[in-house]
Amino acid sequence: MNITKENIDALNAIVKIDITEEDYQSKVAKILQDYRKKANIPGFRKGHVPMSLVKKQYEKPVLIDEVNKLLQDSLSNFLVEEKLDILGNPLPKSQDDFSWDADTFSFEFELGLTPEFEVNLQPKKAITQYKIIADKKMLDGQAANILERYGKIISQKEVANNSNVTGTFVNTKKEIEKKSTFKIDSIKGKTNVKKLIGAKVGDVITLKTKGLFTDDHMLQNNLGVSHDDVHGLDVEVQLTIEEISFTEPANLDQELFDKLFGKDVVKTEKEFRAKLKEDAEKQFEQQADQQLLNAVTESLIENTKFDLPAEFLQKWLAVAGEKQLTEQEAAEEYNRSEKGLRYQLIEGKISKEHNLQVTFEELKEFAKGFIKSQMAQFGNANPEEKELEDIAGRILSNQDEVKRLSEQLMSQKLLTFFKENVKLKTKEVSFDDFVKEVYK
Repeated sequence: MNITKENIDALNAIVKIDITEEDYQSKVAKILQDYRKKANIPGFRKGHVPMSLVKKQYEKPVLIDEVNKLLQDSLSNFLVEEKLDILGNPLPKSQDDFSWDADTFSFEFELGLTPEFEVNLQPKKAITQYKIIADKKMLDGQAANILERYGKIISQKEVANNSNVTGTFVNTKKEIEKKSTFKIDSIKGKTNVKKLIGAKVGDVITLKTKGLFTDDHMLQNNLGVSHDDVHGLDVEVQLTIEEISFTEPANLDQELFDKLFGKDVVKTEKEFRAKLKEDAEKQFEQQADQQLLNAVTESLIENTKFDLPAEFLQKWLAVAGEKQLTEQEAAEEYNRSEKGLRYQLIEGKISKEHNLQVTFEELKEFAKGFIKSQMAQFGNANPEEKELEDIAGRILSNQDEVKRLSEQLMSQKLLTFFKENVKLKTKEVSFDDFVKEVYK
C-alpha cells in the first residue's frame, strides 16, 4: 500500500491511496475459506463446496468490503499520523475508469485544511463591558411592587382609580372568553377608563381592543389570544365584572423584612433598599456577561482574518446531511454557517493555546453547583454531599446533559479568560439604558 498527500494550496490537498493485491488477498482468502466451511449449498456436503463455486458467488462482494475497510482504516491512521487538521470529512473523488475487476486499486480523497492564523485579543477599539446599576427609579418600582404583593386585598363596591378588576372578556366571533384580573392603571385611554370608573359587580361593559391596554402583551394575556393575533386586533369585547378590589400596601417594617430575607437579616429601610440593589445587580450580571461574550465573539470574528476552503466545504455540506443538497442549497447553507465555523476555529485555537479544557472533575463540580441552586429554590439550601453526588452521577450518565453542561462551563471559562485578556472598557448604565444601547 502506498499513501501520498499533494497540497493543492494552503487550504486544499489530495490524498492518494494505492492498494495492491498483497494488501487484501490474505484477508479475502481467509473469509472465503470460512464461507466454504459454513456454506450450505444443495448437492454438496457441508464443508466440501468447491472453492471455485464459493469464489464465483462471494469473492467480489467480500473483496469490495475488505478493500473499503482497509481504505477507511488507512486514511484515518494517515490523518492521525500526519497530524492533519481538516475541516469536514475527506471527500472521495469520482473516477470514471475505476473497476473492481482490477487487482490494484487507486483512490483519491479531497481534504479541506484548517487555516493558519493568529488571534488578536487586543483590538484597536476597546470592547464595552457593561455594569448595570439598579437606579432609584428601579428600586422605587421594586419596593412598591413588594409592598403591594404583601399587602392586604380589600373589596370595593365600585371601580375606582386604584382598583383591581376581575372579569370575563367575551367576543364570540373571535372565540374570546377569558377571565382575567387587571389594574385600572394598566388601561389606556381616557374613554376606556371613564367607562370602567364607577362600574359595579355584574355590570357588562363594551370595550374596543385597539389601544385598550398600555402594551400588546397585556392585551394578549388578558384576552387569551395568540401572539400573532394580538397585533392589530381591533374588535369589541364585552367585559362582565365579577370582582372589584384594591390592595392596601404592606407596612415597611421588621415583619416584612423577616418574611423577605430571614429573621433580622435586614433591619432598616436603608438596608432593605441596599439588599434590593444588591440582588437586582447580581441578576443583571448574567445579562451583562452574555452581552460581553456576544460582543467579544463578534470582535474576534471581525478582527481575525483568514481564508477558508469554501469550495470544498460547500461540496462537503452537499453530502454531509441526511438529505443531499443541490449546489445552490449547499452554497446557501455555507453562507449561513460560515460565521459560526470561523468562531468555532477561533475558540478552538484560544482553548488549545491557553489550555481552556473541561475536565470530568470540573464538570461534576459544576453539575453539583447547578443541582444545589435548583434545590435551594425548593427550600433545600443545604443538601448532603452524597445526595449531590448521586444526582450528579445520574445527570452525567446522559450524553445530552454532558454536552449541555460542558458547553455552559466552557462559556464560563472563556468569559473569565476574555475579562482578563481582552481589551475592555467598563461602562456603568441603568437597566433601561442598557436595553436601549444593546437591543436598539
